[in-house]
Amino acid sequence: MSTVFLGTSEFAATILSALAAQERHRPLLVLTRPDRPSGRGRRLKAPAVAERALELGIPLEQPASVNDAGVRAHIAGVGAETLVICAFGALIREPLLSEHEILNVHPSLLPRWRGAAPIERAIMAGDELTGVSIMRLTAGLDEGPVCLAGREPIAPDDTYGSLAERLARLGGELLLRALEQRPPMIEQPQLGVTYAEKISAEDRLLDPARPAAELERVVRALSPHIGARLALPGGAMLGVRRAALAPELGDAGRDAGGAPLEDEGRLVLHCSPGALELLEVQPPGGRPMDGSAYLRGHRAGGRS
Repeated sequence: MSTVFLGTSEFAATILSALAAQERHRPLLVLTRPDRPSGRGRRLKAPAVAERALELGIPLEQPASVNDAGVRAHIAGVGAETLVICAFGALIREPLLSEHEILNVHPSLLPRWRGAAPIERAIMAGDELTGVSIMRLTAGLDEGPVCLAGREPIAPDDTYGSLAERLARLGGELLLRALEQRPPMIEQPQLGVTYAEKISAEDRLLDPARPAAELERVVRALSPHIGARLALPGGAMLGVRRAALAPELGDAGRDAGGAPLEDEGRLVLHCSPGALELLEVQPPGGRPMDGSAYLRGHRAGGRS
């Protein structure tokens, strides 16, 4: 079945590779978002899907809006039977929505975690199970009927990176099954709906007034692509890339005013309740380093 693919992220690029590996489903056209400024130098960077499409030799377009009449005419002109969308990052509106069958690869067990950040929100919430759903795109936010779903356990040490990698493989397998077998679409249940809001600056902030177990999940959910942050005295932000619960330290040291402390050579954040060892951090304007290296170069306070 000939396809056109719409996607942007690294997750979507993995789905594109799976689709392109099957000749009869290989996309005739790939659509992704325009290049955007990235990094400290704010240089333009192509989306992961654009880079993958070029590697695969698939025609690529990066329009400002896929809903424009000229883009819709281009899509129609390639003669694809189905549009496949995954982590595209922009709304598909009428009349494009009704001009084609559009299958969406969504990394959650719908109706749980509809929305922009389903993998991150599942880890943050402490879910033990998630998955991928293949659904028909409709006007409502991830509300369309589902034809296939697959489950994936969330391990206690899963980060976004490790879980997304497994879910992308699962999503590719489910998408190919959906295209080959054409299973019936079943409307989503009304019970169990939750929304995975886009990750905000507040979501990234590690607040020591919260339990250490919650903050540990935040660090894992945002690693390695976004990153958690800890506000230091004076207002600077310390990036936190890896952390682990330190239950043996209890709640001592809460009087540190939210700053990390040195405890037997370890960089520790005392929370309410519990304690979190900061295993890998990134100082403002600096490179990632392990907690002990940070302690050697910075005054983090100390315990008697």
